[in-house]
Amino acid sequence: MYKHVLIATDGSELARKGLDHGLALAKQLDAKVTVLTVTESLRPEVVRAARLAGVDNAATRYDQQIDDIMKERFALIEQHAGKFEIKVELTHEIDDAPAEAIVRFAKLRDCDLIVMSSHGRRGVQKMLLGSQTSEVLVKTSIPVLVIR
Repeated sequence: MYKHVLIATDGSELARKGLDHGLALAKQLDAKVTVLTVTESLRPEVVRAARLAGVDNAATRYDQQIDDIMKERFALIEQHAGKFEIKVELTHEIDDAPAEAIVRFAKLRDCDLIVMSSHGRRGVQKMLLGSQTSEVLVKTSIPVLVIR
């Protein structure tokens, strides 16, 4: 059925539920698994504020922090995938529009299923907080498995 599953994660506890479901499904289907994390770039106004506060290398520090976070996150994901006896491809993208990056990545890598978690917010709360999952659902023709 599905041959290449893309699991999108932000490393949160909720996203781990999506990771579990995606890995379990991929195991049953003997599908390839790619795990994608998308980080937003450091906004220029943050860099300016850091300079005003006396921090000259905010972008470099941000990049180092992101690298450290990704190493830790990827180690946990690999460990978790090992419990399912699945080898995963780990990818990190930097993009100011995470949902668009997920959709673009899934198309480029010929993924035939996207697995994501969602808080299931509605109404004003969804409008105020946004939802990357909702945006992916709207922007892709690839099936999306949403884990709540």
